[in-house]
Amino acid sequence: MMREALIDLGAISHNVEVLRGIAGVDAMVIVKANGYGHGAVESARAALAGGATWLGVADLDEARALRVAGVDAPLLAWLHDPVADFASAVEAGIDVGVSSAAQLEALAALPGRAEVQLKVDTGLGRNGATLESWPSLVADAAAHERAGRLHVRGIWSHLSNTGADEDAAQVQIFAEALAAAHAAGLDPELVHLAATAGALHVPASRFGMVRLGIGAYGLSPDAAPVAQLRPAMELAASVVSTKRVPAGHGVSYGYDHVTSDETTLALVPLGYADGIPRHASGRAQVTINGVRHRVTGRIAMDQFVVDVGDHAVAVGDRVVLFGDDRSGVPSAADWADWADTINYEVVTRIGNRVKREYRL
Repeated sequence: MMREALIDLGAISHNVEVLRGIAGVDAMVIVKANGYGHGAVESARAALAGGATWLGVADLDEARALRVAGVDAPLLAWLHDPVADFASAVEAGIDVGVSSAAQLEALAALPGRAEVQLKVDTGLGRNGATLESWPSLVADAAAHERAGRLHVRGIWSHLSNTGADEDAAQVQIFAEALAAAHAAGLDPELVHLAATAGALHVPASRFGMVRLGIGAYGLSPDAAPVAQLRPAMELAASVVSTKRVPAGHGVSYGYDHVTSDETTLALVPLGYADGIPRHASGRAQVTINGVRHRVTGRIAMDQFVVDVGDHAVAVGDRVVLFGDDRSGVPSAADWADWADTINYEVVTRIGNRVKREYRL
């Protein structure tokens, strides 16, 4: 082991089962961005083992990669290039998220019968049809469905997670958009608005299915931890060098840190090229041999230094950056705090030089 992300697939299955139980409805598990850094194919299979009935990804390339790997579960992709290859998506049995009339017409023109899920913008301001264009979109979709050109399998949107009042307003807007779709003659089998935060905290947003992203990987979507969840990733590396240095010795670029006493410096082969946030320099902590130590000096592209004082640390010792904090190691949330970011970014940005190791 030099650099590794140890992924507990059993934890992903467990988390999906827990969150499904809380929500009380079916779950689509999101495996975009390489399964939030955990591995898309492996995470998808673990999610299905935990009871997920659907999978979701951002784009069609991610969806096709799952199909090539043999994952044949129901699958939705929603963020499309202007010249997206919808034909191959239809052939692969991938549901296409539709946010505009142009996308709808492109799908209706295909020789196959596309499965689509219409998205309405209920206030997040990203993709999704505007409220003004929604009536015409659902009317056109209903006409295409009657003609056998496509099937509207789902209606969906996304909460902003801004606060209780804003969430309630979005739920109401979504309910009205759903009513308009029904009035136009659509009867979608899938209706989904809530992601992990909604599944946990906004019962009215759950409808018939929830989308589980960060929660499936054992992390909280907000500052409040969820006790039942188990973090699925432990990021670690091996110490590759140790050296004894005197007081007054500079450490890393710019000498942001200068040793105050004689001490031992341990070198860890992970850096910002691997997704370790440079903003955590001088603040983050790691665990070596069960002892917490602070990252010393600036995190570089490929490595960082830990001042271990007089503790016995040797080349080859395992350094845990983050994992399940119940075992005493820092968490992804801790690293997010040290880097002034969110836990989503901490796990998702882990690079390809870090080898993923999987356990059940």
